[in-house]
Amino acid sequence: MGKTKPRAMRAVEEVDISAVRYESPSLQAPHLSGFSLRAFVWLMESPILGRLLTSILKSQNNITRMLQDTVIPERPMYRPEYPPQEAEHGVVVLGDDTDPVVRVERALQLLPPHTFNPSPLPFLYWRIRDFAHAYRSGITTPSLVADHIIAAVEEWSNRKPPMPMLIYFDADDLRKQAEASTKRFHQGNPISILDGIFIAIKDDIDCFPYPSKGATTFFDKIRSVEKDAVCVARLRKCGVLFIGKANMHELGLGVTGNNPNYGTARNPHSIDRYTGGSSSGPAALVSSGLCSAAIGTDGGGSVRIPSALCGIVGLKTTYGRTDMTGALCDCGTVEVASPLASSVEDAMLVYSAIAGSRPMDKLTLRPSPLCVPNLVSPDNNSILGSVKIGKYTEWFHDVSDPDISNTCEDALNLLCSNFGCQIEEIILPELEEMRTAHVVSIGTESFCDLNPHYRAGKRTEFTLDTRTSLALFGSFTSTDYVASQRIRRRIMYYHNEAFKKVDVIATPTTGITAPKIPQSSLKLGESDYVVSAYLMRFVIAGNLLGLPAITVPVGHDKQGLPIGLQLIGRPWGEASLLRVASALEELCLNKRKRPSAFHDILKG
Repeated sequence: MGKTKPRAMRAVEEVDISAVRYESPSLQAPHLSGFSLRAFVWLMESPILGRLLTSILKSQNNITRMLQDTVIPERPMYRPEYPPQEAEHGVVVLGDDTDPVVRVERALQLLPPHTFNPSPLPFLYWRIRDFAHAYRSGITTPSLVADHIIAAVEEWSNRKPPMPMLIYFDADDLRKQAEASTKRFHQGNPISILDGIFIAIKDDIDCFPYPSKGATTFFDKIRSVEKDAVCVARLRKCGVLFIGKANMHELGLGVTGNNPNYGTARNPHSIDRYTGGSSSGPAALVSSGLCSAAIGTDGGGSVRIPSALCGIVGLKTTYGRTDMTGALCDCGTVEVASPLASSVEDAMLVYSAIAGSRPMDKLTLRPSPLCVPNLVSPDNNSILGSVKIGKYTEWFHDVSDPDISNTCEDALNLLCSNFGCQIEEIILPELEEMRTAHVVSIGTESFCDLNPHYRAGKRTEFTLDTRTSLALFGSFTSTDYVASQRIRRRIMYYHNEAFKKVDVIATPTTGITAPKIPQSSLKLGESDYVVSAYLMRFVIAGNLLGLPAITVPVGHDKQGLPIGLQLIGRPWGEASLLRVASALEELCLNKRKRPSAFHDILKG
């Protein structure tokens, strides 16, 4: 039997991008839940059978051929590397080292004038500025709103089925925070526009004195929380009130939000469906009206996927734009902490508070100045009119239901007809290689972090689908990892070439709308890599390459499930994304619907 002849890739500069043909990915993996998942995990963790099974799965999905049998000429890129970027137009620099309160105040001045209407049509969500107006005018107080939130959390926890959006919730602590904020308002001395604003924190980000479990049953016992994560500390300095620790897919190792440990968060638009993950609780809390914003982490679409499926806005920042100190995933090369919000303006205000690179990232990544768009500038519309939007049409339409891509295309056409933007056809080669490089990168980094606990006997305390993922991740070799970083450099080259022609790249956020939650998955979990691949189809560049991206709700499918449009920007280009997203949101506002599971915490 002859040996496999190595496949050699052309040097990336020699690839004829115009000749590339799109190929729809074909992922092969069993869909498992309940006892079949338990049996599969037993096989995967078996010393001999596990190696055989993972070898078969990797071979069937071209991973072995791509990483082991291919000569990749590029040198590895172990974390995102960016060329210097041109300054964005029509923006105001906030400054990395400026006090968060000052940054938020500057951002506030760049928003269109606020009008408070108790019965706006169509009513969707109260925004941060609505709460701020209500507090300052005596319509309500943070303490009254806190009581409404506590009542809603209790009501939804007792529903059948329950809607477990929070892992840790302390009503007494919430009341204390609200009382302090109410006192500041009575004294006429609120800290900032964010004072009295309720925000939830994903359970993999430290928020003292709450434990950080990462949605496991044990992580808080082996890692104590001594202080706030940097992003949380910045919000607290602005007067933000923290609802608690939001539910998530265990350790972020999944994109449905399934969690047998604390219950699976349910989609407020259809409670028999997933929220998406891994930031499932943050998305459900914002979508259901319990808070204007939440902080999640995004390592594989984990902010954008649930935001899209739940009909809200999700901003994923450039890698290194936010300081990850105090997050469970702060050593990785694909993950960032970012806001989920009910509106683009709320995402912009929260982003203004939490952004700011850590010192080491300033040295190595050389970020462009932290800035936000001036949305009240007389040049705003002309800047929008000059925007070139990249669209890879074959990829754009590779979705499970044409409702998704058609709705997204309609939104882009609205943007072009109203502002004069241009859509440019682009080609992004090696998308399947990008998916493989991402799963090896995030998988190897996650396994490295968790392996000591795995080996110390905690393996059986993870959920079954986490154990499935870890068994696969543990099979990746050093060769696989280095080859993936070579691919990362190639994919970065292709995207840099695209950004020479366009300002943003547009895609649907997900390839499917919210999937149904199988009843058999609630107790023992679920492993469905085919569904996960559809959910992740368009989000991976944001993580593997560290590019900023935002999802904006643009409509619903025939079942009434939300559809999100994703915009991917140049490195450090959050301000440009926020500008386009704000215009897109306004144009599509009348296509959004309020979720069926909703609570008006301003009125009670």
